[in-house]
Amino acid sequence: MKCWIAAGALLLATATAGLADGMFWVVGDRATGKCEIVTSNPVIIGDIWFGDGPYRSRADAKLARSTIRACPPANPDEEKDGESATD
Repeated sequence: MKCWIAAGALLLATATAGLADGMFWVVGDRATGKCEIVTSNPVIIGDIWFGDGPYRSRADAKLARSTIRACPPANPDEEKDGESATD
């Protein structure tokens, strides 16, 4: 019985990691003073001081970024160029 529980937990962990593909996160970067949208689950360490998400689409992440008080307003020029290089 314990073997089945362990196997189920392992299966659940791998399935959860697989569902993160195609998701977006909003991260606060202390070094640049900006909030960026990234496509990988952020590790909160060093210059990355918060992460919010996951979101199913880039549009959802942009909307979330606009509602986070710690994030400065997005520059229209940056919106034209696309998001950060960490995508």
